[in-house]
Amino acid sequence: MRFTPSFLDELRDRIPVSEVVGQRVKLKRQGREYAGLSPFNSEKTPSFFVNDQKGFYHCFSSGRHGDVFKFLMETEGVSFPEAVERVAELAGVPMPKESPEEQRREQVRASLIDVMDMAAAFFEAELQARGGAAARGYLAGRGLSPHTQGAFRIGYAPNDRHALKNHLRKAGVPVADMVEAGLLVSGEDVAEPFDRFRDRVMFPIHDSRGRVIAFGGRALQADVPAKYLNSPETPLFHKGATLFNHHRARAAAHAAGTVVAVEGYVDVIALAAAGVAHVVAPLGTALTPEQLELLWKMAPEPILCFDGDKAGRRAGFRAVDVALPLIAPGRSLRFAFLPEGKDPDDLVRSEGRGAVEAALAQAAPMIDVLWAKELEAGPTDTPERAAAFEHRLRAQVAAIRDETVKRHYQSAVQARLQAFGRPQGAGSGRGGYARAGAGRGLRGNGARRGGAPVSPMDGSALAASALLRRSALVGAGAGRPPTREAALVLAVVNHPALLDELAEAFAELDLTTRELDRLRRAALDAYAHGASDAAGMAAALAAAGCGPALEQAASALLPGDWWVGEGANLVDVDVAWRHASALHVKVRALHKELRSAEQDFGRDFTDDNFRRIVEIQRQLSAVEGSEAAIENFGGASGRVVKAM
Repeated sequence: MRFTPSFLDELRDRIPVSEVVGQRVKLKRQGREYAGLSPFNSEKTPSFFVNDQKGFYHCFSSGRHGDVFKFLMETEGVSFPEAVERVAELAGVPMPKESPEEQRREQVRASLIDVMDMAAAFFEAELQARGGAAARGYLAGRGLSPHTQGAFRIGYAPNDRHALKNHLRKAGVPVADMVEAGLLVSGEDVAEPFDRFRDRVMFPIHDSRGRVIAFGGRALQADVPAKYLNSPETPLFHKGATLFNHHRARAAAHAAGTVVAVEGYVDVIALAAAGVAHVVAPLGTALTPEQLELLWKMAPEPILCFDGDKAGRRAGFRAVDVALPLIAPGRSLRFAFLPEGKDPDDLVRSEGRGAVEAALAQAAPMIDVLWAKELEAGPTDTPERAAAFEHRLRAQVAAIRDETVKRHYQSAVQARLQAFGRPQGAGSGRGGYARAGAGRGLRGNGARRGGAPVSPMDGSALAASALLRRSALVGAGAGRPPTREAALVLAVVNHPALLDELAEAFAELDLTTRELDRLRRAALDAYAHGASDAAGMAAALAAAGCGPALEQAASALLPGDWWVGEGANLVDVDVAWRHASALHVKVRALHKELRSAEQDFGRDFTDDNFRRIVEIQRQLSAVEGSEAAIENFGGASGRVVKAM
């Protein structure tokens, strides 16, 4: 429904923002404004203010700002029309009347909603009856407790062609309404309409307001034509514009800051029961543009979670095709591919919620999945095939409608192509192109097993992007030093000649672990006593008892750190070391500046202090993003060198 500006202004005039906000936030008057704790962030000092005269709220801790309608949308996950309806009800203002045709359609929908709720109640009762024993056994086998079954209104459709029809007829529901609601099968070749769902576990499908509009039925017998059967298109239900569990996930998604889309009903229910409430699923088909729009209303970067098999990868690749034309600044997708042979239901039951959250934390950005998608589409071992790969990538990027996003994708693809297309063996007299999978894909930098290139999605889950893997969260696991620092130190260990020009810069590196600092001091001492090559350095470090420190540092390296190894050309190592050290210095300085800015903001909640934090975070993101400049670099080295 469209609302006139005068109607919206009337609502704003009648209902002060503080009246609506005060139902959720404890407000205290401060002069002309009200202050309270932010509903968007956890805090101890109020940074959330409401001004009734100006008709807005502002949250300094999150930067969120808006009117009474936006507050309801952001805190409760409702749509704009729903927020308007809520405010109108509080104000005692009747909603605008719709056209006679729309009123008639709404009456039909309201009537069918009642029919669908009655059907859901019937299926619920049948699940608990004697005939539902097999269905209860199936649900128990899937780990769905009676409490969870009740929360999701799961039911059972009896193995009887007229059970539901007869039940609803006794309640006075016309057969025509049952047919229009999709509950019965009818047609010219059908003498008498009969129940669409028979001998199936029934999963009610709700609209965004929590009303039952359709069903998904899972067959209990293995020999039926369709294991899963959805309601047909009806005045209530449009499959491509509906998400399973949408109404429950909206508020949870706002609280979590993201939403997860999985592939099946049981996956959703199992995750929700385990505490991952911000989860939805499409309805048996690939994601549609309408469903993506629903996801983006809940979060700017939804996570699409796919099973760890070929079908899951294909589904992920189809989602890329659908999403590319629709992405925009601040609106994209991330992709989580589970371990081989696992779906979310399997994973949460076998390994718990933590395993699912770990997989979601490693979700790859869409650019990684696009690259892997086209890399898997065909070999790249000849110039012509490599050119076809490049053509496919550029054609995909051309589909992006937003010009700013398209330009950034073009730059990212160009940078990867320049690294990927470098002939193997450059500088060693050997030509030829890299085989498929040797370029930068979703497993990083062409990791190899036994010397053979590995496809970036070869029988394993998508790895974290290089940026994520280098972060403090992932790059340095228990007992492992930070990746970038380890690379800087080990490069000098393997190439002591670097110290001819870089000894001062190496000595001044700000290292975060004692072991790396000890290794650095031992290397400088060895160099000062004549260790000018890798062999001499290794012997000196062994004599100094640095073996464990070397092993720890080597364990932190990633495939993209090939330039650290002994086989890399010194020219490449020098360039890469200077780049990595400059990046390290910049990142350390920005982190110190960020801590200072956060302390200032904690003392004084002002816009200037908040903007300072945002700007430093932007700079950090930009600097960390430049990490890719040294991945796949190395024309002089001519080969990928294994980590030590």
